[in-house]
This record gives sequence, structure tokens and C-alpha cells, in this order.
Amino acid sequence: MEFFLIWTGFAAIMFFGSASPGPDLVITVRNAVLHSQRAGIFTAIGIGLGICGHLTYSILGLAALIAQSVLLFTIIKYVGAGYLVYIGYKALRSKGYENEKIIGENERESDIPVLKAMWQGFLTNLLNPKATLFFLALLPQFMGPETLLSERIILGTTAAFIPTLWFTSVSIVLNQRKVRRAFMRSARWIDRVCGGLLMALGVRLALSKMH
Repeated sequence: MEFFLIWTGFAAIMFFGSASPGPDLVITVRNAVLHSQRAGIFTAIGIGLGICGHLTYSILGLAALIAQSVLLFTIIKYVGAGYLVYIGYKALRSKGYENEKIIGENERESDIPVLKAMWQGFLTNLLNPKATLFFLALLPQFMGPETLLSERIILGTTAAFIPTLWFTSVSIVLNQRKVRRAFMRSARWIDRVCGGLLMALGVRLALSKMH
């Protein structure tokens, strides 16, 4: 019963953290709306894998090292910011999808390879040092020396599963026929807005300070 209460609190924090606006949401929305439901889902899977990366080095103690090292934190911060600015710039340079040909219900001529979508989600999440600090602050509240291995596995699986499920759900909702058609009428502007948001988030990340 005690662990169930711990898990419930942990799951709630992960859910609200996933639902909050940020780079993960922007890249998922862009890939789901402008490419396909499949691209959005694999972006979500990539985000989940990125979280697995955060969990791994947090458990190994590397997150504390990153948080204490101004140099390491700064390197990761600028690499992550540069990546967000790069994919944002590419979105701004996109020519749009006015001549897009719908091949199937969830597949488009403009679709991107699933591995590319997954890689974008993975890097967007993993290269965000704010996520590093988030898990560094969160995990000690729910995992201690007395925490059983089985309980650690459950909490770790929950941390990766909830964001993956959330962003997968976002992708599915955005690809409902009526919703998708409404979005596709404004595809070029969506690309511009998502690109601008990604670049703004990159700049914000680059200017952020270590807390």
C-alpha cells in the first residue's frame, strides 16, 4: 500500500510534467501534424528513450556530476540549444505541403522515416539539461537505499511510459480525419509557428542559468 501511494504521486508528477509545454510537445505536434500519425508516435517513443537515458545516468550518479559541473552543464545546454535552433530553422525553411498527396490514412508522401522521427524525439529530450535537473531533483524523493529493485524498475518504467503514452495520444488525436484536415489547411503556418517555437526554446535554453 505504501509503495502504491509512492507510485501514484510519482506517476502524477510525470504526467503533469509531460503535459506541460516544452520542446517535446512542439516536436511531437510538428511531426504528427505535418508528417503522419506514425511519425508522431515514433517521436513519442524517442522521447521515452531519451527519458530512459536520463534515468540511467541519474541512477549511476552522472546527473549529480553534470549538475555540479558548470562546464558539463554548459556544454550540454549549448548542444541542446543548438539542436533546437537547427530543427527550428529547418522548419522555418520548409516549403510547406500544399501539394501533398495523401497515400493512406496515416501515411503521406511527405512522411519522414520512423528512425528519423524517433531520433528527433530522443535528442530533443536527452539534450535538454532541464530534464537532467528535473530527474536529479525528483528521483531522490521517490527512490532511496531502501527501495527494492522491483520498485525501482516499476518507477523507471513509469517514468518512460507515461510521456510516451501522452505524446502518442497527442499524435493520435491530431491525426483524426477532421482535425488533420483542419491543420493541413494551415500546414505552412504550423511549420512556421513550430519552427519559431523550437528556435525560441533553443535561445531560452542557451540563456538559462544553472540552478
